[in-house]
Amino acid sequence: MLRHLLLAASDSARLRELLTAAPQLRRVVSRYVAGEDAAAAVAAARRLLADGLLVSLDYLAEETATQVQAATVTDEYVVLLRRLAAEGLATGGAAEVSVKPTAVGLGLAEHGEKTATENIARICAAARQAGTTVTLDMEERGRVEPTLRIARELRADFPWLGCVIQAQLRRSEADCGALARPGSRVRLCKGAYDAPEDVAFPARHEVDRSFARCLRVLMTGRGYPMIGTHDPRLLRIAAAQAELSGRGAGGFEYQMLYGVRPAEQRRLAATGAQVRVYVPYGSDWYRYLVRRLAERPANLAFFLRSLVSLR
Repeated sequence: MLRHLLLAASDSARLRELLTAAPQLRRVVSRYVAGEDAAAAVAAARRLLADGLLVSLDYLAEETATQVQAATVTDEYVVLLRRLAAEGLATGGAAEVSVKPTAVGLGLAEHGEKTATENIARICAAARQAGTTVTLDMEERGRVEPTLRIARELRADFPWLGCVIQAQLRRSEADCGALARPGSRVRLCKGAYDAPEDVAFPARHEVDRSFARCLRVLMTGRGYPMIGTHDPRLLRIAAAQAELSGRGAGGFEYQMLYGVRPAEQRRLAATGAQVRVYVPYGSDWYRYLVRRLAERPANLAFFLRSLVSLR
């Protein structure tokens, strides 16, 4: 019930207006969103890399409604990648970027998929020149198939293009099987979008079981698994699956959110594991933050403790 309420809140324009104007909330948001511009994002990446962590930067832009807006978001990523390269932060994929297909045009009424494909190709070309990679974020259920089509098409030129699979969806185990191929990069997460029961598992324990099944498919496959979770139990399962599958530390990575369990991120990295921090930036942070709270109750508790600590 709490998860459905939070997801509904993420689409509430009135609630968004009220909360984004609250100065106290904005101070807390700064713990989870690196800043509003590329300079802040690059500075955050530099700090994290110095601590032995990897980085994936996401420019928050979820309401792209025109070709011009889609091109503007694309330009933002191209400039960001050039800055990362200029500072030596992108080499070997140390700092990469994550892109929501709707941010670069997928949701447009006319030629949305074509526009998104062309814009993502531009971003991938800039990433290749910078010496790093790109991961396609996965969005609500209606975007899954076109996002996978875009990934399949662009991998002919950019075989390292990654994508996200959401364990909450019933189709995801089969999708993982299709993606677990040599060179394929797959970020597995629980999922942060609402969906009916015929499409998604309704209960938390069912999502966890699906996550474990998908994890097994990816770990025993021939691709590169990226494990997106903060759940201690799933982290232990991931470590066990990696050992059973004979994967060394370089054969997979953990991915965690900026500002969430930073001590655990550093602890894992200190063991020799590869840990990548998902770092969002931009002014359009409201939906991102509320969806992250909906993903796992512990995230909400963590956020509320942050609010209290500011009093």
